[in-house]
Amino acid sequence: MGIHYYFRSLNELERIFRCPGKFKFEEHSVAAHSWKVVQYAKTLADIEERNGTLVNWKKLYEITSSHDYGEIFIGDIKTPVKHASRELRSLIQQVEEGMIDRFIEEHIPEEFKSIFHQQLREGKDESTEGLILEVADKLDQVYEAFAELRRGNTEKEFIEMYRHALIKIKNIDLHCVDYFLAHILPDMVNDEIVSTVDIRRITEEALASAK
Repeated sequence: MGIHYYFRSLNELERIFRCPGKFKFEEHSVAAHSWKVVQYAKTLADIEERNGTLVNWKKLYEITSSHDYGEIFIGDIKTPVKHASRELRSLIQQVEEGMIDRFIEEHIPEEFKSIFHQQLREGKDESTEGLILEVADKLDQVYEAFAELRRGNTEKEFIEMYRHALIKIKNIDLHCVDYFLAHILPDMVNDEIVSTVDIRRITEEALASAK
């Protein structure tokens, strides 16, 4: 069916919702998440460049805009489940990558297959762009969980999502992480919103527990 089939499949990302099965004040689709990750990443990359880091912008946009395309095939798997063990995470990634590869081989014209394999690959690695993607992805988890916590949602999963994402971000060695911790996160925590959840305490405990 060609590239038309790929374009049409993108609609499915609008119908896959994150954190399935949990009460939420706000629903977030995978499509919305992907768009926000691109926005976070480009600002994070700007911060890196201001500190002298070279950024491959083409690679950054490719991996951030497509990083969750595989969820069309496997859905959104809850973070605690996905990261329950290294072995499980590896198996999930193998299944996702295998289904993406099969999709490309079955539907993408031969002259574009190598491009799609490159663009839809797992983008999180130790490169600057891969680390920025990791931070941006976790940053959206922080904001999604924060939005629930500030409205009094006491579902344990959102507290764990917020903690896990903050710890992961703090342990990544980038200039943009330093900026986030010094300037952005304090603005979040100091936001004058009355909540039944002690977000400041959760934040301080998470940062203190980061290695």
